[in-house]
Amino acid sequence: MSRRLLKIAAACTLALATLGPGHASAQGAPGHPDWPGAGQLFVGTCYQPADRSREQITQDIALMQQSGFKVVRMGDLSWDYFEPSEGKFEFTTFDWIMDQMHAAGIRVIVDIAGLPAPLWLHHKYPGVNLVTQQGNRLDAAERYMDNISDPDYKRLVARFADKLTRRYARHPALLAIGFDNEIGNGYMSYSEADRKRFIGWLKNKYGNLAALNQAWATQRWSRHIGDWDEVRLPYADGPGAYERLIDLRRYWSDVTVGALKDLDAIRQKNTPDKPAISNLWDSAGRKGFDYLSTYRQYANYGAMGFYPGSPVGSGFEALMMKGAMPTPIWFNEFTAGGPGYYGTRGRSRMWAHFGLLLGAQSVLAWTYNSHLGGEEQALFGLLDHDDRPSWKLGEFATIAADFDKLQKLGFPRMTQPKVAFAYSFDNMQATNPPPADNNTVRPYITTPYLTQAHNAFEPLFKDNIDVAVINIAHEDLNRYSLLVVPGLYLMDQASADAIRKFVGEGGTVIMTALSDKVNEHNQWFNTPLPGRLTDVFGLRTNEFYNGGTLLTKIGDEEVKGSIGHYEVLEPSTAQVLARFTNVDGTPPSITVNNYGKGRAIYVATAAQPQIMRPLYRQLYASLGIAPGPKTPDGVYARTVEGRTLYVNTTGEAKDIAIDGAMTGVLGGKQWTGTLRLEPLGVELLAK
Repeated sequence: MSRRLLKIAAACTLALATLGPGHASAQGAPGHPDWPGAGQLFVGTCYQPADRSREQITQDIALMQQSGFKVVRMGDLSWDYFEPSEGKFEFTTFDWIMDQMHAAGIRVIVDIAGLPAPLWLHHKYPGVNLVTQQGNRLDAAERYMDNISDPDYKRLVARFADKLTRRYARHPALLAIGFDNEIGNGYMSYSEADRKRFIGWLKNKYGNLAALNQAWATQRWSRHIGDWDEVRLPYADGPGAYERLIDLRRYWSDVTVGALKDLDAIRQKNTPDKPAISNLWDSAGRKGFDYLSTYRQYANYGAMGFYPGSPVGSGFEALMMKGAMPTPIWFNEFTAGGPGYYGTRGRSRMWAHFGLLLGAQSVLAWTYNSHLGGEEQALFGLLDHDDRPSWKLGEFATIAADFDKLQKLGFPRMTQPKVAFAYSFDNMQATNPPPADNNTVRPYITTPYLTQAHNAFEPLFKDNIDVAVINIAHEDLNRYSLLVVPGLYLMDQASADAIRKFVGEGGTVIMTALSDKVNEHNQWFNTPLPGRLTDVFGLRTNEFYNGGTLLTKIGDEEVKGSIGHYEVLEPSTAQVLARFTNVDGTPPSITVNNYGKGRAIYVATAAQPQIMRPLYRQLYASLGIAPGPKTPDGVYARTVEGRTLYVNTTGEAKDIAIDGAMTGVLGGKQWTGTLRLEPLGVELLAK
């Protein structure tokens, strides 16, 4: 199981336009008309044949076929299923399964199971074993307890990937290749070999000790480094200086990205006609990796495990995985049951249609058969533990029937958002230092970055407006009218340059409090704040206070804030758009500065929906941003080729005002003036 909570261009030029200078690219969908694209939706499941006998597999495939499944993802988590001992490969049974899938008309994503590594590999090559911060060696007691930076691991996973992809490169069932299920959810390691590899990374990054000492602020507290061998691996769980911790995270991110690039090189060599559609987990808390600045080097589709909670948070996370790719989102694992949770009727169908609103193309149930043992034995799949099909298999058959209808009607949605949100791996690390007695960042950032991001995203999402979530330093911003920068505490030079260029050329940016405080080394700027963009925003803001319940007036709307933190804005060239009315001195709550051809708007508080909503709505007309269909709270909608898809994410019935008489494509019912959606209900309305 993965996360708790994801018009193909007519020409290749659109894909190339999204690529920043100097970035290599994995092959993209433009130029590959046989890759999944417009007019194709996929429903299927994740399938672990290692659990099943041949008789069960035959029965499973028959049920999948009857349910209308078009695709399965197989191979993940099963390296030793294919290579039970070093150099001894077994493909006979999997060959047979692939043939059976093809005969049933089911396509296959073959997942290279580089994680977890087999026990024989750990036994023979102990460098693959993890070492804790305290120096203790760990056995591989659960998934992903593998040191993927170890040279023996890298050599053996490359050989396995080469064997697997060459074996099935020409198999007619093969749809795509996946890499290392949930990579990013592994662990850091602290062996002496790891320390030396980290030092090598630092030498490559900084060149000399003088640069390293400056970047790590070693002049304080007797931390000066006089010899490379004095460098130790920073403690991910603390304590430690912030500059070192972010470099530790970057190092392991580069290790992960390197592993993905190595696997994609093998895919491009052996199966260049098949895309990479991998179940990645870049935001995993244990390690994670910098996906949004690197994804074009190993991904052709944004793909992820989708285990939604709230619509706002789940929608934002899915869009983080899409980034700026022109291809649809793939939910390579999709909520069916859950850990200790059997499921709720209608819930999976609702979330599947919710995914279509975002631009998704597939839902693959996790998982097909409920596991009898192991870590997920109380996670309930489409088949019960006694192999009896549950009602959930029928629900996924309904989803498959729905998708079969909708793919002829403009789905998957090929979105072209005019609004972009700034997100970066570095910022997430900088705003989440480990707990420590002398940690002063945690009490400063009282509103976590993702809370700010979700708060800023919510009003746009509830106005049914498409957005992109991107690393602004690695994308072409010209396609967007509005850039939202919520709490980007760490502002590197490339991101600041991107904002400056975007506004100078006519774009509008909104940045909120807590932004642009530290540089790429995680050190505070020694200039007026915001550190790199004071002239763009036309103000200085160094003072900050807690005002409790903040009151302001935006346009004609009286607004009550729920987050008390505010910064004192001192405009130079900026104009005041709104002021706090219950704070001494009535300081500005929102300012706007004309810079070049564009506008730079600064919000003095952490992003909160009640403040962002009226601000956005004042800007829509001037930016050419049209809100989507009006819907009650908890209902989301998008219009596609003249038809509107409505999704009720709540547990209560909702009435939606509609224009005249319409017909439900999915339900077949006529509606006049009002559409009534039952709890978790969905409908596509057409004139």
